[in-house]
This record gives sequence, structure tokens and C-alpha cells, in this order.
Amino acid sequence: MTISVASSTQPAHLSAETTALLGRLILILLIAGALTVVDPGFASVSNLLNMLRQASLLFLIASGLTLVIIGGGLDLSVGANLTLSACLAAAAIKTTGNPWYGVVVAIVTGTLIGSVNGLMINRLQLPPFLATFGMLWVAQGVAYWFMAGQTIYGMPTSFRYFGTGFLLGVPLPIWIMLAVCLACSILLHRTTFGREAYFMGANQSAAFLSGVPVERRRLLLYMLSGLTSGIAALVYLARLNAAEPGIGEPLLLPAIAAVLVGGTSLFGGSGNIVGTVLGAVLLTIIVNGLNLLNVAATWHPFVNGAVVLIAILADLVISQRRSGST
Repeated sequence: MTISVASSTQPAHLSAETTALLGRLILILLIAGALTVVDPGFASVSNLLNMLRQASLLFLIASGLTLVIIGGGLDLSVGANLTLSACLAAAAIKTTGNPWYGVVVAIVTGTLIGSVNGLMINRLQLPPFLATFGMLWVAQGVAYWFMAGQTIYGMPTSFRYFGTGFLLGVPLPIWIMLAVCLACSILLHRTTFGREAYFMGANQSAAFLSGVPVERRRLLLYMLSGLTSGIAALVYLARLNAAEPGIGEPLLLPAIAAVLVGGTSLFGGSGNIVGTVLGAVLLTIIVNGLNLLNVAATWHPFVNGAVVLIAILADLVISQRRSGST
């Protein structure tokens, strides 16, 4: 019965999401147009590519977080996961001299941390907030212990291509962002797994009673979140050419902000990965615009916080209207 209800409401759901995405796109164009009037240099090709490259780094860490939140969970360990994955990958590359060892180490480390998160929530019945908050400190602590106050720098040129290279005149991180976005979109909108993730986020009990293997799906969602953190670690490491224990600490809140500004509900069950791309782009444009306007860096968190609060309030209003209409 529940599945048939979900199918009947799907067209309206997609229409609302499309409208929301168009609204965010128009908002980005309006802000970009205003900043171009203030400073014509904003619309230069080099500045636009640089902003998209910055947005792609933010998106990569937010993409897996989007999947988890849509499924009704939360992953506060993505920043610490990136930190530990980058540090271990850097050590593997410097020790072996082979960049592919670093790629494998980062992917395995990120996915393993995501797996532990999923297992703690499934087996120990820990709330996602507590489980991933604890993992945040564990991963961060291991990274500090492993690095012992040192910084690993000087990655091979072939590895640095992940973060600094160009393909067809476009920075490689942007291509990676588009590839991850396409993969996540197909997963969410063209597979049974994606439909079950939305179902779990909307009503976990109903999903379980309808035969959805909730624990297995939840574990896979957290593994995907860890995987994207590992990919983000590789791009960050290649971009910065160095790894240190604090590399991922400032990234958690902007990643959550990109997800929320992109329209994914913190309550689960709605949202999409394209919205997270737009959220990452919007936040990056705002920071770039503040720099162009010579606004003191001390005001940047205030402005970003105001944008996130507006997004959360909009999410609450939309959720209340949906609840009232059902």
C-alpha cells in the first residue's frame, strides 16, 4: 500500500524539486550578475573556473553526506574522514613512491570509516548524530597520532594532476564533480536503491514494513559517504600538495551548509544531488563576492550562517506545508 502511495505522489514531488532547483539557479545568476556589475573581473573565465574548482572540492565532501541525509541519517565525520584518508594516502605515496597506493589507501580508509559508522548505527542502535560525532573525534585523533605533528608534502607531479590538472581546458576537479554528480543522480533516481533511500528517509518504519532491507541500505549509504570522503581527500591532497591533521576540520560545516542550501531536507526523504552542486556553487560565489567587495573575513561566517538559516527556515516551511497538505 505504501509503495503505491509513493508512486502516485512522485510526479508532484519531482515537479516541486525542479521548481526549487530553478529557483536556486536563478538566485545564483542574479548574484553573479550583480557581482559582475560591481566588478567586471568576476565574470572572467579564469575567475569562474577557479570558483567552480573551489565549489567542486566542497561538493565532493558534501555529495555522500547528501545521500545519507536523504536516507534519514547524518554523517558528522566526513571532515575527519577526509583528514585521516589524506594523511594515510600521503604517507603511502611518500613511502612507496607510487601514487596508486595512495589512491587505494584513501578509498579504502574512507569507505572503512563509513562502514564503521553504519555498523555502529545498525548494531549498537546509536543515533546517527552520536555515532558519527564520536567517529569524528576518533578519526581526528588517529590522524594527529599518526602524523605526530609532522606535515607530509611534495606529492609526485602525476598525482597532483588530480587537483591541479586540466582536461579540455577545464580543471580536472570540475570533471570529477560532474562524474560524481551523474553517478549519484543515476543511483538516486534510476535505481531501486535510490527509491528505497527516499522511502527510508520519509518513513523508516513504513519502509521496513514494506520489505526494504533498511539496515543493509543504511550501511551502504554510509559506505558511499565514506567513499566520497576518500575521493575528496585525494583531490584535496593533490590540490594542496600536503597533508596535515587539520586539513579537514574547516570542511564539515560548509559541507552541511551546501547540502541544506541545495534543498535537501535535514529530516530526510527529499532532496537531490544537483541541488547540492548548486548549493556548493552558491556558497562559493558568496565567499568570492565578499572578497571582491573587500568585506572583512571576520564577516564571512556571519553571512554564510545567515544563508544557511534562511535555507533551514525555507525547509521547515516547505515541510509544514507538505504535512498540512497530506
